[in-house]
Amino acid sequence: MLSQIREISGIDGSTLQNWTKRGWVANSKLKRYDIDQVAHILIINMLRDCMQLDRITFVIRYINGRVDDHADDIISDSLLYDYICRILDRLLDDDTTHDVNSLRTCISDVTSDYEEKVSGARRRLDQALEIIIAAYYAALIKRYSDQLVDALMSKHS
Repeated sequence: MLSQIREISGIDGSTLQNWTKRGWVANSKLKRYDIDQVAHILIINMLRDCMQLDRITFVIRYINGRVDDHADDIISDSLLYDYICRILDRLLDDDTTHDVNSLRTCISDVTSDYEEKVSGARRRLDQALEIIIAAYYAALIKRYSDQLVDALMSKHS
């Protein structure tokens, strides 16, 4: 339900209604959201600090086409969100420095069980996951930078 979505994600109702109106999120069914809709909302929410919403929706459409048509999906939103979480868990738990090649290897390892529905789907999924993970890291770095600036400003005000 909407109240649970707000509690989980911190998104207010008007933002979610705006996303739905713009076609970025599918309409709820009888005021309830299924697991794929929740995952879709969480993916958008995790990226919106560092990516413009039209770019986020482009990446999601690149993977799954129209939000209201599951026939063109190459992966369920819930499995996509699971992959994102598993990749982030591996990368954030590992104390080593990461580069593009280690990110790509991690993505490949996590998605090794993925079965293509159409030719080229694996490549599209991997590209989109690389964008999503890089954007999430950018959001973490931005938050860190903002904290440093806030601390500096509080010392010098």
